Amino acid sequence: MTDKTPAPRIPLTPHTPHTPLTVLGAGAMGTALVRAWLAAGHPVTVWNRTPARAEALAAEGATVARTAAEAVSANRLVIVCLLDDASVGAALDGVDLTGRDLVNLTTGTPADGRTRAAWATARGARFLDGGIMAVPPMIGDTDSGGYVFYSGSSALFTEHRDTLAVPAGTRYVGEDPGFAALHDVALLSAMTGMFAGVSHAFALIRREDIAPGDFAPLLASWLTAMAPAVHLTAEQLERGDYSHGVVSNLAMQVAGNATLLRTAEEQGVSTELLTPYMGLMERWLAEGHGEEDGTGVVELLDVGRGGAGA
Repeated sequence: MTDKTPAPRIPLTPHTPHTPLTVLGAGAMGTALVRAWLAAGHPVTVWNRTPARAEALAAEGATVARTAAEAVSANRLVIVCLLDDASVGAALDGVDLTGRDLVNLTTGTPADGRTRAAWATARGARFLDGGIMAVPPMIGDTDSGGYVFYSGSSALFTEHRDTLAVPAGTRYVGEDPGFAALHDVALLSAMTGMFAGVSHAFALIRREDIAPGDFAPLLASWLTAMAPAVHLTAEQLERGDYSHGVVSNLAMQVAGNATLLRTAEEQGVSTELLTPYMGLMERWLAEGHGEEDGTGVVELLDVGRGGAGA
């Protein structure tokens, strides 16, 4: 019979103001995290595959471990911030994780998070996955607006919430270990689409006597004004009614696309950033949804429901 007795946890007084912790990874983000915790008075043990990067933190008060195993053995709370999921597996291969609280801040996919959670649990650790919504200069700056999505063990998150909140804000999004990465990538995907539109806008004015610096505030304010539309999209999706609250219907939007394409042609600008989305709009219109908003495009993208890639 398999022994299901819970692995013993390493003693630690709950809510200790200066919880000791280990950080695996001293790249740009890992270094920023270490410095934030050190500045707040937390004893930090750090390891990096390239020792020189970790050694640079020794002068700031960090304890440098020679190996990942040594670093993990030093503290119950272990933060991992490496290049990718494969790097996490390689660094922790053969390392005893029994009784550890493993918080993985390495960028990955939802499947990576779920698989790594099962892997860690099988090795006697509690697991929390994270998605960092910040760049290194924002870490440790309480006014930067940066935060980290966390998902996985709610008990781990609750116990270490104060410590995790030192480098950046915290947002727990559920027990499913894949949810942190999913939230992270969904927001980054929206950002990518926005930057595509920004690139196209600047390309349109590039050859004219319009200073990009003068145009930028107009672009920023317009995007800011349009951003609240996401709330209507969410409401339409939840209602299952894409005609709810429509201001400019799909038929009108598709008709207007012709002007955008013609202007790009006149300005000598490629339309390759616009046409994929416009093509989806035209497909939804052709299926008889002209009086709706453009929210139906979400259905076309959903491969599992017979969408664009099905």
